[in-house]
Amino acid sequence: MEYAIGVVVFLLIISLRQVNQYEKGVRFMFGKYNGIAQPGWRIVIPIIQSMAKVDMRTKAVDVPDQEAITKDNISTKINAVLYYKVVDADRAILEVENYYYAVSQLAQTSMRNIVGEATLDELLSERQAISEKIQLIVDKATDPWGIKVSNVELKDISLPEEMKRVIAKQAEAERERRAVITKAEGEYIASANLSKAAEVLGKTPGALHLRTLYSLNDLSSDQSNTVIFALPVEIMKAIEGFIPKK
Repeated sequence: MEYAIGVVVFLLIISLRQVNQYEKGVRFMFGKYNGIAQPGWRIVIPIIQSMAKVDMRTKAVDVPDQEAITKDNISTKINAVLYYKVVDADRAILEVENYYYAVSQLAQTSMRNIVGEATLDELLSERQAISEKIQLIVDKATDPWGIKVSNVELKDISLPEEMKRVIAKQAEAERERRAVITKAEGEYIASANLSKAAEVLGKTPGALHLRTLYSLNDLSSDQSNTVIFALPVEIMKAIEGFIPKK
């Protein structure tokens, strides 16, 4: 009797399986799918039954560096990170042998294909849009496996050193162009203001003489040996009156 009780206890112990809160168990009986085991302690009869546990948490797949050629024939190296989670544990086990490896390989090939459809400027300026394209493609392909891809982020885009120098020169030329335009606009505004100032000084008697005295006051603070002699404009006009006209 004690021997029989011991055998039963032993079979119970070896039949006991624990499914954690973040897992689900896919049960099989005689090799056929038999349902989903929820979290907790579950009994799996040896030989007759088996169970595969599936982690239902969000996982991150580090997509390694991929050599890709853009639409304008520029070689690049790109890596990314992909986030996904299993939403149907039974399909993740029944439809694909190793869903983690399958998602990683699919992300690599999809990333190379999408990069090949974009130019370098699009790749650098529209990273978010390209990431969304990759996410949609991988999510659609993994849907039959019971997997939901939530996000894809491009981490780094590496360019050849020659291309980096070309981009740097282009950026420098663009900055110089903006500087020339800004300087020209400043000169235009300054000339317009000077024209208005000359017009106001010409209409107001004595204004030009006061401006001359103000300029002399500014120059007098300089400790140089320069001698400045200011001749009032009124004197020049008076001298013009003595000159006989032909």
